[in-house]
Amino acid sequence: MSLPSSSARTASGDDASFAALFTPKFITVLREGYSGAHLRADALAGLTVAIVALPLSMAIAIASGATPAQGLYTAIVGGFFVSLLGGSRFQIGGPAGAFIVLVAATVQQHGMDGLILATFLSGLMLVAVGFLRLGTYVKFIPYPVTVGFTAGIAVIIFASQLKELLGLTLEGPEPGPLLEKLPVLLDALPGASPASMGLAAATVLVILVLKRWRPHWPGLLLAVVGAGVVAYGLDLPVATIGTRFGGIPSGIPLPALPDFSWSKVVDVLPSAASFALLGSIESLLSAVVADGMTGRRHRSNCELVGQGVANAASALFGGFCVTGTIARTATNVRSGAHGPVAGILHSLFLLAFVAVAAPLASYVPLACLAGVLAVVAWNMIERHAIRTLVASSRGETLVLLVTFGLTVFRDLTEAIVVGFALGSVLFIHRMSQAVAVERHAPFVAEDRADDAGDARAPYDEAETADPDIVVYRITGAFFFGAAASIGAVLERIADTHRVLVLDLSAVPFLDATGANTIRGLADKVVRRGVVVVLCGAGATVRRDLAAHGVAPPRVSFSDNVADGIAAARERLAQDRAGATP
Repeated sequence: MSLPSSSARTASGDDASFAALFTPKFITVLREGYSGAHLRADALAGLTVAIVALPLSMAIAIASGATPAQGLYTAIVGGFFVSLLGGSRFQIGGPAGAFIVLVAATVQQHGMDGLILATFLSGLMLVAVGFLRLGTYVKFIPYPVTVGFTAGIAVIIFASQLKELLGLTLEGPEPGPLLEKLPVLLDALPGASPASMGLAAATVLVILVLKRWRPHWPGLLLAVVGAGVVAYGLDLPVATIGTRFGGIPSGIPLPALPDFSWSKVVDVLPSAASFALLGSIESLLSAVVADGMTGRRHRSNCELVGQGVANAASALFGGFCVTGTIARTATNVRSGAHGPVAGILHSLFLLAFVAVAAPLASYVPLACLAGVLAVVAWNMIERHAIRTLVASSRGETLVLLVTFGLTVFRDLTEAIVVGFALGSVLFIHRMSQAVAVERHAPFVAEDRADDAGDARAPYDEAETADPDIVVYRITGAFFFGAAASIGAVLERIADTHRVLVLDLSAVPFLDATGANTIRGLADKVVRRGVVVVLCGAGATVRRDLAAHGVAPPRVSFSDNVADGIAAARERLAQDRAGATP
């Protein structure tokens, strides 16, 4: 067993060189050695992701107030640079549903030129944030806040698609705010189109059925192609990409700088800052999901630099906001990708579609794409996480609900700021309660004499020499502000050991972010065959952990470190005996 000390600081990357921290994962993978088998795996994964990204990119663009061609340009150019320069091995970049609200509002206020300029400026901001190594602080967003604003965005996305889902014709422009939109849609409801509703319902049904019974089939693309064939074959009176936008050009435009007039820059600066904030949160969340699925580790600041370059490049080609996309990144991992080449090839496959098959997109019904986004919105709502938060803590439920409400009815940036503030107040409140109740576990440990209090077992030097077991003691409140740094250290020290023993006896409480960090760590290392033992957790901490799924058989519990080590050694002995022929 080894006890981490100053080595943990080195492992966390504080002493790493600038070049090591900002070397793209693409270069890292090539240095490892890249074979023909790796290329075949990446090509298959890239093709699979491109099939998923094709209808999504067009649907998100249309919902955002842009053209479907701009959605494809964003996926092609932005996705290429995210994979080429990013700090995540499996990240897939492109237009994301989370940006629909912000992009649509920017187009409405500043026009398409304003959107492209805001995208370019947000790219510069993300590059600056990455090089200043501020990406770590993005991880300080409390878990209930991320769950709340993601659910709120999902509701807004679904509401934005009601017009196309129902085939409504409005007398004037569709209002953006939800409370203003719903009465307008209700007034237009008598003119709903049965053909549009039927196509939308059929699209959703096909996607859900294929996901349930044929999960490896490209459900989104098959649903879109099928809807286009039906609409064309039956000559249905529905709006299509061709009738609304005139089709998609067979190529991408030449790069051009956006209008840089000072007054325009000042006008779009708030939008650019919102793009950068949401982009950093969304991309790092996606990278964390990929880490959890693969056991690898991304570099957050390098990832933000890559995202920044991708946004600036997307704007040069007429695209809009680029970010890491959780669904497409997860598809990339499940499809067997080896590294960033898969993301690069996904962009090239999309480019090939634009060059060869762009005219076919004219026949795609808008109601079908609205059905695709309705499914996306439903999948964005983390229902299990919401149930867990509601069951575990009234305070964190309040943070969740306030963030959700502000996202839906006010503003996304305001929701994140207020949610973070409420999370901080909740932490202070819980800290004061913990200090009053758990006097045996102070937030800062005091010095004690060697002969004071409880008798201690003799020092066993064999424990520190055991290469299979590592013990890590967490002292103090394990909350959202500490979760990122503690989680990073725990992942690294578990890399080279078979047993990770966490001493939680000096942790008076942990919040949802801390519990979720431990669960994510356990899920990741257990897949690598590492045993996780939690020792000394109080009743309150154990209850909070259990509420977030941190329970046997995912982890083992022990009353103290000595018993935990003994149980771990017994487990290792059983494993060795089972492996011996």
